[in-house]
Amino acid sequence: AKMAPPPPPPQEAVDCVAYLNEAWTPYHAVVASCRQLLAAGFKEISERDAWVLVPGGKYFFTRNMSAVTAFAVGAKYAPGNGFVIIGAHTDSPCPKLKPNTKHASAGFLQVRVQNYGGGLWYTWFDRDLGVAGRVLVRRGGNQTDATEHAKVCHELVKIDRPVLRIPSLAIHLDRSLSEGFKVNFQTHMVPIIATAVNAALGEAAGGVATATEPEAKKRKEDVSAKHHPMLLEMLAEELGCEPEDVLDFELQLCDVQPSVIGGARRDFIFSGRLDNLTSCYASLRAIVTASSDESLAAETGVRMMVHYDHEEVGSDSAQGAGSSMTEDAMRRISAALGGGAIEGADERARRASFCVSADMAHAVHPNYSDKHEPGHQPKFGAGVVVKHNANQRYATDAVTSFLFRELGERAGLPVQEFVVRSDLGCGSTIGPILSTNTGIRTVDVGAPQLSMHSIREMTGCQDVEYAVKHFTAIYLGFTDLDKQLMVDGSIGNLCRPCGHPAAQTGA
Repeated sequence: AKMAPPPPPPQEAVDCVAYLNEAWTPYHAVVASCRQLLAAGFKEISERDAWVLVPGGKYFFTRNMSAVTAFAVGAKYAPGNGFVIIGAHTDSPCPKLKPNTKHASAGFLQVRVQNYGGGLWYTWFDRDLGVAGRVLVRRGGNQTDATEHAKVCHELVKIDRPVLRIPSLAIHLDRSLSEGFKVNFQTHMVPIIATAVNAALGEAAGGVATATEPEAKKRKEDVSAKHHPMLLEMLAEELGCEPEDVLDFELQLCDVQPSVIGGARRDFIFSGRLDNLTSCYASLRAIVTASSDESLAAETGVRMMVHYDHEEVGSDSAQGAGSSMTEDAMRRISAALGGGAIEGADERARRASFCVSADMAHAVHPNYSDKHEPGHQPKFGAGVVVKHNANQRYATDAVTSFLFRELGERAGLPVQEFVVRSDLGCGSTIGPILSTNTGIRTVDVGAPQLSMHSIREMTGCQDVEYAVKHFTAIYLGFTDLDKQLMVDGSIGNLCRPCGHPAAQTGA
């Protein structure tokens, strides 16, 4: 019998792929998220301004344009009430351009890069690579009017055509490569941008430089000493400026192959940066869904989404999970809504809060199943994974795992559990950092994936759907569930026999 055609993938997966194709870098990911927040009625605010907030209001702010915080205030919010926070991170391992990128060898022009995070670097060889990131650009100014000064603008750039490549060495020149290859990032990971001959022909054909006045000419000479002219010209073409007006940049290499839905039954997503943009997308869609006026009408707390930068390198930055960003936001929200004059409003809010640290989880690999603990082998299509570690590499405990699992089960969603093998080291997430800095109850979770930290990763379409629905259920149901669970402040109950009347009333 002929096999039935595959069903269409969940809309959440289709939309996630579109998000991934837009979000090449942390900066582009933040812009993609903010665009959806604005469309959903969220109002942009700035950390530099005084905040004027109202119950039922929806707001967001960015920090460094690589991290974003969004929050929706319950219509019945009162100072001291809790926050429901879902945190994720916008960064992924990649090669980033060095401050001085200019390099040449054996007749090729190359671009110097440095490793960001712990990538599977061998997967970056023989890929078609583009460049993306942020650039500081000089705009405006008038050579004949000294009173009209140029402005420096912060702009994003994405060169989405294959302009760079890191070629591998032919097996004929080193037979030991068939037995394994250890990447030396300094010597092996220097991408080619052009041949020196063609670059010289291009510069000669370019004619007279556009920058003729002394200051502009010196700027051009300065930047040309640090970078190949053709790199600057590519950036200038994308930005609509002159090469000498490119003042500085933070750029990374990106695979130009688009994110796609694949598999014989269209049940997978093949993409770079699934760790952790899948979690960013899922938390974004969840807060948008859970922030309608109707949804917020009975809410007494604050629903918050935070996408941090720099998780892959330890989170220690002004926009990382180790920063004061979350604490600053919670304190300011409480103060703006009348909590400034109430004793302990900020501290009470933290103890009444709940944080979901959302970062992708390791699905069991069919070719390496022995690398998983036998009793904890997450699979595609079986629900979001709750991560546990007795040594606090994850922040999950019995209470927080119950809260997450219970809210999922109430929404009809499956849940999986993960513990690393006892003879292997365990990675970590933003969860322990956030719980340590804020004192907020935290659970570490993630959708299952394969090929983590590869240039091309893999997850299940249904897993994206489960993540969106589970995170939405957390926002919608936590406040009511938390009222039923008392841990601290009830020690007297633990000192009385079960069934004692005072133990039932808390008296």
